[in-house]
Amino acid sequence: MFRFDRLIRSSMTVREIRTQYPETAAVFEQLGFRESCDDCALETVVKKQGLSRADVMGALQLAINNGDANNE
Repeated sequence: MFRFDRLIRSSMTVREIRTQYPETAAVFEQLGFRESCDDCALETVVKKQGLSRADVMGALQLAINNGDANNE
């Protein structure tokens, strides 16, 4: 089931996302996000790495949703 309280926002820091949603760790690793980026807003890191914000947020949201489905 879709839950608005489980949505990530591009203004969240990488650390906030990693802490609230540990299931996103593999996505960050695959995308090459370093720990030094943890205190930056997701949107900032995405821009610096030349990635698509929609693609990154989609991959993160998918990891969160899949984690939710596994916990039901």
